[in-house]
Amino acid sequence: MNKARILVVDDNPMNLDLLVKCLGEQYDIQVALDGEEALEAMSELSPDLVLLDVMMPKMDGFQVLERMQQENLYPDLPVILFTALNDIESKTRGFKAGAVDFVTKPVNMYEVVARVNTHLSLKEAKEKLKKQNLLLEEKVQERTRQLVSLQRAVINGLSSLAESRDPETGFHIQRTQEYMRFLGNKLIDHPQKAYCLTLEQVEQFAEVAPLHDIGKVGISDRILLKPGKLTAEEFEVMKEHTLFGGKALAKAIELDQSNPLLQGAIEIAMTHHEKWDGSGYPKGLRGEGIPLPGRLMALADVYDALICKRVYKKPIPHSKAVEIIQQGKGLHFDPLLTELFVLHHDEFRQIALRLVEFAEKRQSLRE
Repeated sequence: MNKARILVVDDNPMNLDLLVKCLGEQYDIQVALDGEEALEAMSELSPDLVLLDVMMPKMDGFQVLERMQQENLYPDLPVILFTALNDIESKTRGFKAGAVDFVTKPVNMYEVVARVNTHLSLKEAKEKLKKQNLLLEEKVQERTRQLVSLQRAVINGLSSLAESRDPETGFHIQRTQEYMRFLGNKLIDHPQKAYCLTLEQVEQFAEVAPLHDIGKVGISDRILLKPGKLTAEEFEVMKEHTLFGGKALAKAIELDQSNPLLQGAIEIAMTHHEKWDGSGYPKGLRGEGIPLPGRLMALADVYDALICKRVYKKPIPHSKAVEIIQQGKGLHFDPLLTELFVLHHDEFRQIALRLVEFAEKRQSLRE
């Protein structure tokens, strides 16, 4: 077992000889004759503890400590000061500068040995605790990665369930997810910072965006896949997909009420058909009473529905979709989100083109 290394700093050779003789059998002792030499030795030797005399020429012990503190040198290195000064001001200055202990001259060697042993034991205990904390942190991070992986697997599984009911839903899910992420990031960068949105929140919203239509698994094929326009009665049934999705996800959140992903998923599923003027469904929420993830998804959902073919409609040009959404500012859509969409509408178009091309390649591989 390696001996602990102690650096003894004193300009008096007699004091050095005494400390080396007292501690040399138990520890590996290195010496320095002044403050500058001490700082160099700390860098070269990496001592486990320093015994530092206060009264030295050029740079005294206080100045050594203060320089270590100012430059953040060796913050975990315990330093015991040796001094004939016994006033409160001197001790206060030493402790404030980072000393862990004082030994008053003339020194008692038994006291020196006891204090050195104590502080080396404390340093060892701190290092063990630090290692344990790092190990625990690694385990927590690994567990977090596993939970995130599980969450993504569940989300993908549920969104695949929705896709299995409606072949158009799958690529719609991917596109709306990307629109929502893009729009959320632009909202973060907006100079008004109106909604105090964070990158983490945007990613959480995007993560659960694929679940916005999960409630459609509760809608019969007769209505869900009807090639023509829905009747008033059928549309009332279709509206219930928001409630079905919200209730299903609410059951999951009962098991983990602090999970922001699940909370965001519920808000998106329940409110992505609400409108800014209060004319939407299922609850007729109005303005900022509609949760932000629902407002983001509302715009993403409508844009994709407009530009893409459905069993009941033909696609419309991107420029016409932009015009329709612009007309919905303050009526259907959040005004600020509408402004951001109009400002960046070409990026939305590029996302759509990229994912449509991907979908076509994927389809050709299946055929």
